[in-house]
Amino acid sequence: MIHQQHVLQGRAAVVTGAARGLGEGIARCLALRGARIALLGLEESALIRVAASLPTTAKHWAVDVTDDDAMRRVADEVRQSLGSPSVVVANAGIAEGGPFSESDPALWRRVIEVNLIGSAITLRAFLPSLIATHGYYLQIASMASMAAAPMMSAYCASKAGVESYVHAVRAELVPQGVGVGIAYLNWMDTDMIRDADQHAVLRELRAHMPKPARKIYPVDFVATRLAAAVERRSSAVYVPAWLRSVQVVRAGLPGMVARSARRELARSSFTATGPLGAGGRAAAERSDAM
Repeated sequence: MIHQQHVLQGRAAVVTGAARGLGEGIARCLALRGARIALLGLEESALIRVAASLPTTAKHWAVDVTDDDAMRRVADEVRQSLGSPSVVVANAGIAEGGPFSESDPALWRRVIEVNLIGSAITLRAFLPSLIATHGYYLQIASMASMAAAPMMSAYCASKAGVESYVHAVRAELVPQGVGVGIAYLNWMDTDMIRDADQHAVLRELRAHMPKPARKIYPVDFVATRLAAAVERRSSAVYVPAWLRSVQVVRAGLPGMVARSARRELARSSFTATGPLGAGGRAAAERSDAM
């Protein structure tokens, strides 16, 4: 049932990477709060399925977030179709794993392009609407923004990049009434993570993390908390909440990770995983076709 008295009631919200996983979950939670949803992603059939399942008006656009011109066109179409968005959630992201020395340079670059540059393109495209509505932009980041892990160099670089980018633009947009938030997340039960667990390199990475950091959280659990953060226009949200404590010790984490890697990674040889999950494969295929 849609909540009848709600700050998001009747507002337009954009979610990228909305074909499945966390993007679908966030879209559903925002729709349950009465928002009209613009679903953006690469896989049109999946977007159609998600749009049909939501309890409010939802429309979809098959678009690559790294395409400046296409994203500008979509932003215009969203505004004409649903009204000027007052919420934008930059969720689109992909990953690959394995030793940097064995990584595919094109795929490594694609991770950076989707996760970091695609996020910036998303904000640039929808910023006029967010200024007009005094809206809110939420950037999906990761524990990897604070604590880089071996075998995930592209992903960690991209998430550290979005953290810095968000802190910079938040300060710039305060005078224009636009709220900017960042979500620090741990492992979630998405196809990306399930795929990662099929590869020894990433299975071992998670197995050697501290016990609380190994836990995989349901998408609904995470999405509900992110929707609440959107309502509050939070500058930062941590899911699970204990991730906030990592900020206190993050300066010492690179040394700790390096010492652990010296012990654990030297025992085995690992190979590159390629793109993880259906979304990652779709993004890689799109890059190959360009």
